[in-house]
Amino acid sequence: MKTFKRILLGLLSVLAILILFLPLSIFVDSLLGANRLDSLINTTVPGANGGPDVRAYIAKPAGDGPFPTVIMIHEFYGLRESIVGKADLLAQQGYLVIAPDTFRGSATSWIPRAIYQVVTTKPENVNADLDSIYAWLETQPDVDSNRIAIAGFCYGGRTSLVYSLHNNKLAATVIFYGSPEIDPQVLKALPGPLLGIFGSADQSISVEDVNLFDAALTTANIPHEITVYDGQPHAFVEDVAGIQAGGAQGDAWNQMLAFLEKNLKNAPSARMGQSIAYEDTFNWEYYIMLVYEHAFGTASHQQH
Repeated sequence: MKTFKRILLGLLSVLAILILFLPLSIFVDSLLGANRLDSLINTTVPGANGGPDVRAYIAKPAGDGPFPTVIMIHEFYGLRESIVGKADLLAQQGYLVIAPDTFRGSATSWIPRAIYQVVTTKPENVNADLDSIYAWLETQPDVDSNRIAIAGFCYGGRTSLVYSLHNNKLAATVIFYGSPEIDPQVLKALPGPLLGIFGSADQSISVEDVNLFDAALTTANIPHEITVYDGQPHAFVEDVAGIQAGGAQGDAWNQMLAFLEKNLKNAPSARMGQSIAYEDTFNWEYYIMLVYEHAFGTASHQQH
Protein backbone atom coordinates (compact mmCIF):
# COMPACT_ATOMS: atom_id res chain seq x y z
CA MET A 1 0.00 0.00 0.00
CA LYS A 2 2.86 2.39 0.84
CA THR A 3 4.45 1.72 -2.54
CA PHE A 4 1.16 2.44 -4.29
CA LYS A 5 0.78 5.73 -2.37
CA ARG A 6 4.29 6.75 -3.32
CA ILE A 7 3.65 6.02 -6.99
CA LEU A 8 0.35 7.90 -6.86
CA LEU A 9 1.99 10.85 -5.11
CA GLY A 10 4.75 10.86 -7.69
CA LEU A 11 2.28 10.88 -10.57
CA LEU A 12 0.27 13.68 -8.95
CA SER A 13 3.48 15.67 -8.45
CA VAL A 14 4.41 15.28 -12.11
CA LEU A 15 0.90 16.33 -13.13
CA ALA A 16 1.05 19.38 -10.86
CA ILE A 17 4.41 20.39 -12.33
CA LEU A 18 3.02 20.09 -15.86
CA ILE A 19 -0.07 22.12 -14.96
CA LEU A 20 2.17 24.88 -13.61
CA PHE A 21 4.84 24.58 -16.31
CA LEU A 22 2.66 24.84 -19.42
CA PRO A 23 1.02 28.21 -18.63
CA LEU A 24 4.36 29.58 -17.47
CA SER A 25 6.09 28.35 -20.62
CA ILE A 26 3.42 29.98 -22.80
CA PHE A 27 3.88 33.27 -20.93
CA VAL A 28 7.67 33.12 -21.20
CA ASP A 29 7.51 32.28 -24.89
CA SER A 30 5.22 35.26 -25.50
CA LEU A 31 7.75 37.55 -23.80
CA LEU A 32 10.76 36.12 -25.64
CA GLY A 33 8.97 36.22 -28.99
CA ALA A 34 7.30 39.60 -28.71
CA ASN A 35 9.12 40.93 -31.79
CA ARG A 36 9.21 37.76 -33.90
CA LEU A 37 7.01 39.21 -36.63
CA ASP A 38 8.81 42.52 -37.04
CA SER A 39 11.36 41.19 -39.52
CA LEU A 40 8.68 39.48 -41.64
CA ILE A 41 6.02 42.18 -41.96
CA ASN A 42 6.26 44.60 -44.88
CA THR A 43 2.67 45.91 -45.04
CA THR A 44 0.00 47.16 -42.66
CA VAL A 45 -3.55 46.98 -43.98
CA PRO A 46 -6.11 49.41 -42.51
CA GLY A 47 -8.85 47.74 -40.54
CA ALA A 48 -12.27 47.80 -42.17
CA ASN A 49 -15.50 48.67 -40.34
CA GLY A 50 -13.63 50.00 -37.33
CA GLY A 51 -11.54 46.86 -36.89
CA PRO A 52 -7.83 46.81 -36.01
CA ASP A 53 -5.13 47.19 -38.66
CA VAL A 54 -3.80 43.89 -40.01
CA ARG A 55 -0.10 43.31 -40.48
CA ALA A 56 0.96 41.16 -43.41
CA TYR A 57 3.73 40.12 -45.77
CA ILE A 58 3.24 40.87 -49.47
CA ALA A 59 5.15 39.27 -52.34
CA LYS A 60 4.72 40.86 -55.77
CA PRO A 61 5.63 39.36 -59.13
CA ALA A 62 7.80 41.09 -61.67
CA GLY A 63 6.13 43.22 -64.32
CA ASP A 64 3.00 45.29 -64.37
CA GLY A 65 -0.33 44.31 -62.84
CA PRO A 66 -3.07 43.86 -62.19
CA PHE A 67 -2.21 40.36 -61.00
CA PRO A 68 -4.34 37.42 -59.89
CA THR A 69 -3.98 37.39 -56.13
CA VAL A 70 -3.73 34.76 -53.40
CA ILE A 71 -4.35 35.30 -49.71
CA MET A 72 -2.03 32.79 -48.01
CA ILE A 73 -2.83 31.68 -44.45
CA HIS A 74 -0.14 30.39 -42.08
CA GLU A 75 -0.09 27.29 -39.86
CA PHE A 76 -1.05 27.24 -36.18
CA TYR A 77 2.46 28.46 -35.31
CA GLY A 78 1.61 31.85 -36.84
CA LEU A 79 3.26 33.79 -39.63
CA ARG A 80 6.81 32.48 -40.03
CA GLU A 81 9.67 32.35 -42.51
CA SER A 82 8.33 29.20 -44.18
CA ILE A 83 5.13 31.00 -45.24
CA VAL A 84 7.06 34.06 -46.39
CA GLY A 85 9.21 31.76 -48.52
CA LYS A 86 6.14 30.09 -50.04
CA ALA A 87 4.62 33.50 -50.77
CA ASP A 88 7.78 34.55 -52.61
CA LEU A 89 7.85 31.26 -54.53
CA LEU A 90 4.23 31.61 -55.63
CA ALA A 91 4.80 35.23 -56.65
CA GLN A 92 7.39 33.99 -59.14
CA GLN A 93 4.50 32.39 -61.03
CA GLY A 94 2.78 35.73 -61.60
CA TYR A 95 0.57 35.95 -58.51
CA LEU A 96 0.47 38.75 -55.99
CA VAL A 97 0.49 37.00 -52.61
CA ILE A 98 -0.46 38.47 -49.25
CA ALA A 99 0.17 36.49 -46.07
CA PRO A 100 -1.65 38.15 -43.15
CA ASP A 101 -0.93 37.67 -39.47
CA THR A 102 -4.24 36.22 -38.27
CA PHE A 103 -3.08 35.95 -34.64
CA ARG A 104 -2.69 39.72 -34.26
CA GLY A 105 0.98 39.81 -33.34
CA SER A 106 1.53 36.31 -32.00
CA ALA A 107 3.87 33.71 -33.50
CA THR A 108 5.79 30.82 -31.96
CA SER A 109 7.72 27.61 -32.41
CA TRP A 110 6.44 26.17 -29.11
CA ILE A 111 3.56 23.74 -29.60
CA PRO A 112 1.65 24.57 -26.38
CA ARG A 113 1.60 28.24 -27.34
CA ALA A 114 0.62 27.37 -30.91
CA ILE A 115 -2.49 25.65 -29.55
CA TYR A 116 -3.07 28.56 -27.15
CA GLN A 117 -3.01 30.91 -30.15
CA VAL A 118 -5.73 28.91 -31.90
CA VAL A 119 -7.88 28.48 -28.79
CA THR A 120 -7.80 32.18 -27.89
CA THR A 121 -8.33 33.50 -31.42
CA LYS A 122 -12.00 34.04 -32.20
CA PRO A 123 -13.02 32.82 -35.69
CA GLU A 124 -15.14 35.95 -36.14
CA ASN A 125 -12.03 38.08 -35.54
CA VAL A 126 -10.11 36.11 -38.15
CA ASN A 127 -12.91 36.61 -40.68
CA ALA A 128 -13.07 40.32 -39.80
CA ASP A 129 -9.32 40.70 -40.35
CA LEU A 130 -9.54 38.83 -43.64
CA ASP A 131 -12.44 41.08 -44.62
CA SER A 132 -10.05 43.99 -44.07
CA ILE A 133 -7.44 42.30 -46.25
CA TYR A 134 -9.97 41.58 -48.99
CA ALA A 135 -11.45 45.10 -48.95
CA TRP A 136 -7.96 46.59 -49.20
CA LEU A 137 -6.96 44.27 -52.05
CA GLU A 138 -10.01 45.42 -54.04
CA THR A 139 -8.61 48.98 -53.99
CA GLN A 140 -5.07 48.11 -55.10
CA PRO A 141 -4.14 48.82 -58.72
CA ASP A 142 -1.77 45.82 -58.77
CA VAL A 143 -4.62 43.44 -57.87
CA ASP A 144 -7.11 41.89 -60.28
CA SER A 145 -10.07 42.22 -57.92
CA ASN A 146 -12.08 39.68 -59.91
CA ARG A 147 -9.43 37.03 -59.34
CA ILE A 148 -8.65 36.68 -55.63
CA ALA A 149 -8.21 33.21 -54.12
CA ILE A 150 -7.28 31.93 -50.69
CA ALA A 151 -4.87 29.15 -49.73
CA GLY A 152 -3.75 27.87 -46.34
CA PHE A 153 -1.76 25.24 -44.51
CA CYS A 154 -2.87 23.24 -41.44
CA TYR A 155 -4.79 25.78 -39.29
CA GLY A 156 -4.62 27.97 -42.39
CA GLY A 157 -6.27 25.28 -44.47
CA ARG A 158 -9.28 25.22 -42.19
CA THR A 159 -9.25 29.02 -42.01
CA SER A 160 -9.26 29.23 -45.81
CA LEU A 161 -12.30 26.96 -46.00
CA VAL A 162 -14.17 28.91 -43.31
CA TYR A 163 -13.40 32.25 -44.96
CA SER A 164 -14.55 30.96 -48.33
CA LEU A 165 -17.87 30.09 -46.71
CA HIS A 166 -17.98 33.64 -45.37
CA ASN A 167 -16.90 35.60 -48.46
CA ASN A 168 -18.75 34.68 -51.65
CA LYS A 169 -16.49 36.86 -53.81
CA LEU A 170 -13.49 34.53 -53.67
CA ALA A 171 -12.53 32.86 -56.93
CA ALA A 172 -11.01 29.64 -55.53
CA THR A 173 -9.94 27.88 -52.35
CA VAL A 174 -6.85 25.75 -51.64
CA ILE A 175 -6.63 23.63 -48.50
CA PHE A 176 -3.41 21.95 -47.43
CA TYR A 177 -4.32 19.39 -44.72
CA GLY A 178 -6.90 21.58 -43.00
CA SER A 179 -9.78 20.09 -41.03
CA PRO A 180 -12.59 19.52 -43.57
CA GLU A 181 -16.32 20.24 -43.51
CA ILE A 182 -18.53 17.31 -44.49
CA ASP A 183 -22.00 18.88 -44.62
CA PRO A 184 -23.07 19.34 -48.27
CA GLN A 185 -25.62 21.99 -47.28
CA VAL A 186 -22.81 24.10 -45.82
CA LEU A 187 -20.41 23.46 -48.70
CA LYS A 188 -22.98 24.70 -51.22
CA ALA A 189 -22.02 28.21 -50.13
CA LEU A 190 -18.49 27.90 -51.56
CA PRO A 191 -18.14 30.54 -54.28
CA GLY A 192 -15.68 28.72 -56.51
CA PRO A 193 -13.70 25.52 -57.07
CA LEU A 194 -11.69 23.92 -54.29
CA LEU A 195 -8.41 22.02 -54.13
CA GLY A 196 -7.74 19.82 -51.10
CA ILE A 197 -4.34 18.23 -50.46
CA PHE A 198 -3.87 15.69 -47.67
CA GLY A 199 -1.48 12.95 -46.55
CA SER A 200 -2.51 9.36 -45.88
CA ALA A 201 -0.22 9.15 -42.83
CA ASP A 202 -1.80 12.22 -41.21
CA GLN A 203 -3.33 11.00 -37.95
CA SER A 204 -5.15 14.29 -37.28
CA ILE A 205 -7.24 14.00 -40.47
CA SER A 206 -8.26 10.49 -41.42
CA VAL A 207 -8.53 9.32 -45.01
CA GLU A 208 -12.13 8.43 -44.17
CA ASP A 209 -12.87 12.08 -43.32
CA VAL A 210 -11.15 13.21 -46.52
CA ASN A 211 -13.35 10.82 -48.51
CA LEU A 212 -16.45 12.20 -46.76
CA PHE A 213 -15.30 15.72 -47.65
CA ASP A 214 -14.85 14.68 -51.27
CA ALA A 215 -18.31 13.11 -51.37
CA ALA A 216 -19.92 16.14 -49.72
CA LEU A 217 -18.35 18.49 -52.27
CA THR A 218 -19.73 16.28 -55.04
CA THR A 219 -23.19 16.36 -53.48
CA ALA A 220 -22.94 20.13 -53.12
CA ASN A 221 -22.00 20.38 -56.82
CA ILE A 222 -18.76 22.23 -56.07
CA PRO A 223 -15.98 21.73 -58.66
CA HIS A 224 -13.08 20.26 -56.76
CA GLU A 225 -9.91 18.20 -56.69
CA ILE A 226 -9.09 16.12 -53.61
CA THR A 227 -5.78 14.31 -53.49
CA VAL A 228 -4.41 12.13 -50.71
CA TYR A 229 -0.64 11.73 -51.05
CA ASP A 230 0.24 8.18 -50.10
CA GLY A 231 2.47 7.80 -47.05
CA GLN A 232 2.76 11.54 -46.47
CA PRO A 233 2.42 13.01 -42.97
CA HIS A 234 0.62 16.07 -41.75
CA ALA A 235 2.36 19.32 -42.79
CA PHE A 236 4.41 17.54 -45.46
CA VAL A 237 4.73 20.63 -47.69
CA GLU A 238 7.26 22.25 -45.41
CA ASP A 239 9.21 25.00 -47.11
CA VAL A 240 10.77 26.25 -50.34
CA ALA A 241 13.77 23.92 -50.06
CA GLY A 242 11.50 20.89 -49.68
CA ILE A 243 9.28 22.00 -52.58
CA GLN A 244 12.26 22.55 -54.86
CA ALA A 245 13.71 19.16 -53.90
CA GLY A 246 10.74 17.51 -55.59
CA GLY A 247 9.01 14.40 -54.36
CA ALA A 248 5.58 14.70 -52.76
CA GLN A 249 6.21 18.29 -51.68
CA GLY A 250 7.03 19.36 -55.20
CA ASP A 251 4.15 17.37 -56.65
CA ALA A 252 1.63 18.93 -54.26
CA TRP A 253 2.94 22.43 -54.97
CA ASN A 254 2.77 21.84 -58.73
CA GLN A 255 -0.77 20.54 -58.35
CA MET A 256 -1.69 23.84 -56.68
CA LEU A 257 -0.01 25.79 -59.49
CA ALA A 258 -2.00 23.88 -62.12
CA PHE A 259 -5.22 24.41 -60.15
CA LEU A 260 -4.60 28.16 -59.82
CA GLU A 261 -3.63 28.43 -63.48
CA LYS A 262 -6.96 26.92 -64.46
CA ASN A 263 -9.24 28.36 -61.80
CA LEU A 264 -7.72 31.76 -61.03
CA LYS A 265 -5.56 33.05 -63.86
CA ASN A 266 -7.77 31.79 -66.67
CA ALA A 267 -11.16 31.46 -65.00
CA PRO A 268 -14.24 33.60 -65.69
CA SER A 269 -14.97 36.15 -62.99
CA ALA A 270 -18.50 34.87 -62.27
CA ARG A 271 -19.12 33.45 -58.79
CA MET A 272 -21.72 30.91 -57.76
CA GLY A 273 -21.67 30.99 -53.95
CA GLN A 274 -24.28 32.46 -51.67
CA SER A 275 -23.60 34.16 -48.36
CA ILE A 276 -24.63 32.07 -45.34
CA ALA A 277 -24.55 32.53 -41.57
CA TYR A 278 -21.80 30.01 -40.85
CA GLU A 279 -20.25 29.81 -37.38
CA ASP A 280 -17.10 27.76 -37.07
CA THR A 281 -16.71 25.56 -33.99
CA PHE A 282 -13.52 24.56 -32.24
CA ASN A 283 -12.75 20.92 -32.96
CA TRP A 284 -11.01 19.68 -29.80
CA GLU A 285 -10.45 16.17 -31.13
CA TYR A 286 -8.71 17.49 -34.23
CA TYR A 287 -6.40 19.79 -32.29
CA ILE A 288 -5.57 17.17 -29.69
CA MET A 289 -4.46 14.90 -32.52
CA LEU A 290 -2.66 17.83 -34.12
CA VAL A 291 -0.62 18.35 -30.96
CA TYR A 292 0.27 14.67 -31.00
CA GLU A 293 1.19 14.87 -34.70
CA HIS A 294 3.54 17.82 -34.21
CA ALA A 295 5.05 16.64 -30.93
CA PHE A 296 5.43 12.90 -31.51
CA GLY A 297 3.74 11.85 -34.75
CA THR A 298 4.15 12.32 -38.46
CA ALA A 299 4.56 16.11 -38.34
CA SER A 300 7.40 16.00 -35.79
CA HIS A 301 9.76 16.08 -38.80
CA GLN A 302 9.18 19.83 -39.08
CA GLN A 303 11.88 22.18 -37.91
CA HIS A 304 10.30 24.29 -35.18
